[in-house]
Amino acid sequence: MKISVFGLGYVGCVSIGCLAKMGHKIIGVDVSETKVKLINTGKPTIVEKSIGQLIKSGYESKRISATTDYKKAVKESDVSFICVGTPNSVSGHLNMNFIKSVSEEIAEGLKGKEKFHTIVIRSTVLPGTNKEVSQIIEKISSKKNLVDYCVVSNPEFLREGNAVDDYFNPSITVVASESTKGIKEIKKVYKKIKAPVAQVSVGLAEMLKFVNNTFHALKISFANEIGNVCKKLGIDSVELMTLFALDDKLNISKAYLRPGFAYGGSCLPKDLRALNTIAHDHYLEIPIIGNIERSNYLQKKYLFDELNNSGKKKIGVLGISFKEGTDDLRESPILDVVERLIGKGYKVNVYDENVNMSNIIGANKNFIMNKLPHISSLLYLDIKKFIADSEVIIINANNPKLVKLLKASKSDKIIYDLVYSNELKKFKNYRGINW
Repeated sequence: MKISVFGLGYVGCVSIGCLAKMGHKIIGVDVSETKVKLINTGKPTIVEKSIGQLIKSGYESKRISATTDYKKAVKESDVSFICVGTPNSVSGHLNMNFIKSVSEEIAEGLKGKEKFHTIVIRSTVLPGTNKEVSQIIEKISSKKNLVDYCVVSNPEFLREGNAVDDYFNPSITVVASESTKGIKEIKKVYKKIKAPVAQVSVGLAEMLKFVNNTFHALKISFANEIGNVCKKLGIDSVELMTLFALDDKLNISKAYLRPGFAYGGSCLPKDLRALNTIAHDHYLEIPIIGNIERSNYLQKKYLFDELNNSGKKKIGVLGISFKEGTDDLRESPILDVVERLIGKGYKVNVYDENVNMSNIIGANKNFIMNKLPHISSLLYLDIKKFIADSEVIIINANNPKLVKLLKASKSDKIIYDLVYSNELKKFKNYRGINW
């Protein structure tokens, strides 16, 4: 395929080298004559492992060239990749000026072009950029979006120092567009890449890079905070975190990485507080670990605020244990919400098939008696009566029986879903906790 790549910095340079290696004919575009000259002499514009040989090879095989003439580049290509930088502004926002400038240049290049053109946003951009770029191009070029051209979001996940290998061996290729034709074009571009293609919504594709990099930063800082605590205790932090990472069932996995309600139970809150206390005893600041409990509190507060703003006074809670399928009430986060609702004068109804107060013993019983000594008066044994007596129902556990009854009664009750139920989503007054 004939591909123009706008921006010959880090992402652009790696892109032209790798795309040429895959057999495509590439035209690099940049306002910098120095960068254009480097490419046109077979030299890379960056220092990166393996990229020098790829640029040299692509140039010698006449698969790579570069120009400052953006109109010519668009007219002589089928696909244009936008790979310009989006640095932070003084306020911390992304500076989108380069994206806008390149969009305008591509629009100028499309004037008079008859063939359908695909524009691919490879840069890290703000959600909404795909739509904005489409509008800029439509306004300036007088071409029609999805008829004469389309815009595809295709975020890159390249690590400096390992970018070439990452390009050829991605975990996944993410593409998003309103255009079926555009998706087909980008799949043709990457047909030699042996990785699954995830076709997602545009907003998701635009947001993913921020989530990835924020999580990477979180992991680094978390490991550093653990290292600081371990050093004070005389423990080998590198060996500890190596051992930690061997658990790919819970620690380094998709476990727990799912939006939902707050955590609770007998382990997480207790051990988190203990680790914070250890750090405090050694006069160490661990702000990430130290603020986890605050974040968890806010998740409970968000739910309370939503309920408080609903205008309803009869709140039903389906499932009160800290984890579905158990009767463990210790530090169950929903109990904090229930306690606060009662304190504000709400009528709270509770239904939980796993919780029988006569069977609760030991630490579990002590906790609930201290937290909600009158909980027995809130519990319902009849789910139909529980539904009838509630204006709002909080779903804290999956219960097919409840869904069936709500459907049968054609209920218009407000439903707050904390577990992510596709069945409940169909109800008119459905509200997800953070989706």
